[in-house]
Amino acid sequence: MKTKKFALALIPAITLALMACGGTPATNNAQAATKENNSSSSVNKPVNTQVDKNVPADVAKAITQTLQTNYASQNLQVLSITTTPITGLYEVVVSGKQITYTDATGQFMLVGDLIATKEGRSLTEERKAILNQVDFNALPFDKAIKEVRGNGALKVAVFSDPDCPYCKRLERELAKMTNVTIYNFMMPIPSLHADAARKAVQIWCQPNRTQVWNAWMREGKAIPKVAECANPVAETTALGESFGFNGTPTLVFPNGKTQSGYLPMPEMEIVIKQNQK
Repeated sequence: MKTKKFALALIPAITLALMACGGTPATNNAQAATKENNSSSSVNKPVNTQVDKNVPADVAKAITQTLQTNYASQNLQVLSITTTPITGLYEVVVSGKQITYTDATGQFMLVGDLIATKEGRSLTEERKAILNQVDFNALPFDKAIKEVRGNGALKVAVFSDPDCPYCKRLERELAKMTNVTIYNFMMPIPSLHADAARKAVQIWCQPNRTQVWNAWMREGKAIPKVAECANPVAETTALGESFGFNGTPTLVFPNGKTQSGYLPMPEMEIVIKQNQK
């Protein structure tokens, strides 16, 4: 039997030419096979699905049942259903806070940006900005690799994979800044980089983890071998996933906005400055 692949995150946004490693969940979803065996009993039980008051109850039920049945093998859950400016087209947010659009039955799906052509606005990007809001001050900064450059006035958190080439590019750009505090939360993606989780643990367990992180990410210097220690790598990976991050690097700004992908200087510094408060 041919297996359907739910690969929404592989579709690039048309409004930003950002580069990132990912498009797949950070974990290998090893429990997916176990969940698949129980999928028939959970298909019609959405988890906290939020339905806009303008969406008819029968439409919400049809969309939810159809999508969760068709993608039961991936344990997909429908998180929210709302109307759009197009009659008969519904915005459906699914697992990982991914935005898609369906008809009233859920039998037909569109993936991509919904554009208001008069203003040239991406309604999809605007919705993503709302869905992906993060309480910056509530982040567990004690579980991040912290670096203060210069006066450290600007702040940014980065969810990063130690083997992601775009994360390394981002780090080399951050090294050019002189007024920033960087909080790196390690989020290895084993499905893309098999050795990333081991490297993340090794980096965390170093006597000077910031120095080793920078040497590895920015200069390609080997990571000294040390004994494993108690580390937050699994926790920070799960945290990123809970925010719907499925690629690295993903930046979190003090105003709660997020951005996935690498940007070169000086554009990156401009974006960081614009999103402080």
